[in-house]
Amino acid sequence: MRRIQVFNSIADKGLSIFPAGAYQIGDAVADPEGILLRSHKLDPAVVGGALRAVARAGAGTNNVPVEACTGAGVVVFNTPGANANAVKELVLCGLLLASRGVIPGIRFAQDNASLDDPAEYARLIESGKKQFKGSEIAGKTLGVIGLGAIGCRVAEMGISLGMKVLGYDPALSVEAAWRLPNTVEQKDSLESLVAAAEYVSLHLPLLDSTKGLVNDDLFALVKPGACLLNFSRGEIVDAGALRRALDGERLRVYVSDFPRLDLAGRGDVISMPHIGASTREAEENCAVMAVNQLRDFLENGNIRNSVNFPSLQLERKAGAAPGTRLAIANLNVPKMLGQITSILADRDINVIDLLNRSRGDIAYNLIDIEQPASPEVLDAMATIDNVIKVTAI
Repeated sequence: MRRIQVFNSIADKGLSIFPAGAYQIGDAVADPEGILLRSHKLDPAVVGGALRAVARAGAGTNNVPVEACTGAGVVVFNTPGANANAVKELVLCGLLLASRGVIPGIRFAQDNASLDDPAEYARLIESGKKQFKGSEIAGKTLGVIGLGAIGCRVAEMGISLGMKVLGYDPALSVEAAWRLPNTVEQKDSLESLVAAAEYVSLHLPLLDSTKGLVNDDLFALVKPGACLLNFSRGEIVDAGALRRALDGERLRVYVSDFPRLDLAGRGDVISMPHIGASTREAEENCAVMAVNQLRDFLENGNIRNSVNFPSLQLERKAGAAPGTRLAIANLNVPKMLGQITSILADRDINVIDLLNRSRGDIAYNLIDIEQPASPEVLDAMATIDNVIKVTAI
């Protein structure tokens, strides 16, 4: 029975995909082969033992010790695109809240609800509404930084709302390029994008290279009176630079899904409690995607949507006996595959099929053989220099 440790609340629609009787699932499962989580911060100390994979039901993996996992041969999965629509819809909400006096208008209507005379209340509301006048977003320019699954949807949404849309992503994938509407004007730098946009929406992962990406230098180029929307990660925007941009009225309003205590109570800041993916549909989509990827890896060794290992799918021969597929992770150095297959050849074990892929410093192999591999064969492979992990599936 395979063992899956679950952190956070994972939608039942996803958990129900695990076959009954074949998987032990729970938050107290000992020495798990797989870990399934959402926002729980995973302690690097749990990486080891039987652990083979961590599946994050969401896009960001900054709560997972990816480097420690890679060093131990543990595959880390995420679920790009599963919550994209939910985040896109909240970005739309942020655009409207930043453009119209919705929040102060609601407060005004509520704060005066203690009046006894309905006619007086109606006159007050009517006479006071002029202070909440906003502007329409149609015809304005939206700059989208990061054109992944969410960024592409936000760009498409902006176009449908009648906005001019600019996009910037130095690592634009072929798949994302196909999704991107051809009316999106791609800029060749952050600087040129922020200088031309009235609304700037961030859709980037939090990496060493993106932490504090939006800083004083970038704010100095922002179009005066612009709106910045951050539904990626709070740390992408430098906190001090943000306060200076707001205090100097370079930035008209900051909309974020990551509240900061030092910004609480400001009229030019709209904060939401990290609810971008908090919809029933998004949670179910993420759970289903995470579980399917985790199952396919544990049962077949296939990898899809990993943040630290190469993608690799090898169709399994019908009726193959357990233990006849080898999954091997190793450092991406010369002569590794030859050493691995030599161990099989020396023992007269025939290779039926084989796939090898690499990603940076890591290589991953799936090898189908005619008969189950013995513990002696697995041990011989595991002792090869630069082999990280060997598993018979």
